[in-house]
Amino acid sequence: MLTRRDSILKRIDAAFQESAEVKLDFVKKHREKLYVVAEVLVETFRSGRKILAFGNGGSSCDAQHFVGEFVNRFMKDRRPLPAIALTADSSILTSCANDYSYEDVFARQIHALGGSRDVAFGISTSGNSKNVLLAMGAAKEKGLLTVGLTGYDGGKLGPLVDYHLNVGLGKTPRIQETHIVIIHLLCEIVDHVLFEHPFLN
Repeated sequence: MLTRRDSILKRIDAAFQESAEVKLDFVKKHREKLYVVAEVLVETFRSGRKILAFGNGGSSCDAQHFVGEFVNRFMKDRRPLPAIALTADSSILTSCANDYSYEDVFARQIHALGGSRDVAFGISTSGNSKNVLLAMGAAKEKGLLTVGLTGYDGGKLGPLVDYHLNVGLGKTPRIQETHIVIIHLLCEIVDHVLFEHPFLN
């Protein structure tokens, strides 16, 4: 008879196994795409441009986490890098949602803050978040480069962006765990190229 302890331990083992499988599946399929996006971010910062990151719920937290690693630091002391989380200003979010709609909260900030060749970095597990899609449309209008971090089949966001990083395997928690590995790795590569090994420039 399966005890509660056995059941929980089985679930723990399965979660770690699934998480590892999803991560390995992503890197097997998208290693080159990840390299290209890393190069885009390196060039963005090298050229004095910025990243605008956004998403909803857990993806909102990931966007703020991503930006925090650039503006403050990742693993080593270095100059701050220009990045803005469009999820962080409650006055902007609530006024836009109140006066227009929640679907417009990121697009209006893209119009206000985005410049040509900046990077719009949208995170949506489903790939179908309307406010993320509208923000990418605004980014295209303004000449930003667009990166989408998605799950499942990428939804409507995948075909819309210039660079699509899709975690196509696993349930929502495992997908989102892989998203944070991707975010950390992009931060690590930016630091590696721009600050640890300047001869790579």
